[in-house]
Amino acid sequence: MKLDIRTLDGKAAGSIDLADAVFGIAEIRKDILARMVNWQLAKRRAGTHKTLSRGEVSRSHSKLYRQKGTGRARHGAANAPIFRGGGHAHNRLPRDYEHALPKKVRALALKHALSAKAGAKELIVVDTLSMKDAKTKVVRARLEALGAANALIIGGAELDMKFALAARNIPNIDVLPSAGLNVYDIMRRSRLILTKDAVDAINARFGVGAAAAAKAPRKRAAKAEAEA
Repeated sequence: MKLDIRTLDGKAAGSIDLADAVFGIAEIRKDILARMVNWQLAKRRAGTHKTLSRGEVSRSHSKLYRQKGTGRARHGAANAPIFRGGGHAHNRLPRDYEHALPKKVRALALKHALSAKAGAKELIVVDTLSMKDAKTKVVRARLEALGAANALIIGGAELDMKFALAARNIPNIDVLPSAGLNVYDIMRRSRLILTKDAVDAINARFGVGAAAAAKAPRKRAAKAEAEA
């Protein structure tokens, strides 16, 4: 599929061919996207939650008062869960929420997320993200002119620091290098903005396009040297 390239000023800057295997999937698998998002959110959970059990609270374990004759309910110790300051009956313990998800499923989920944005006309390709001055007001105005007030912006291997500094204070705008591209951030924003370098990095990541073709001889040479 072919998509027009625009500048941050909103001007035309040519066009680019996007691989149908990555950006042109027609039937979007929402179940795969859900599995990927759940996997990402599970990995970021610290799992360090902890509450005290009945045996861990700092309260007396002795019987509060005699069993009979007081007219009060029978109790054994002040650390019981029914008392204020007592231990938890089923206390929470630290745990790891991470679960396995096949690498092929993760790659497929990213393809479906990119295709979903392209199919919904929510994908914008720009030539570069360079700025002369780190002015938040200027970046905000240019993004609004592009129709990207809520967007994930993916640059090349390294970001232009002036643009990154200017954009980091804008609400609902995320700026990441190409290595930080992920399904969760794509789906949580209304627009996806890619630079030409980001598109090349995506093609190389999935083994499609000119970037992958240029990278293949280096891989074969390295493999030959390793075998020798």
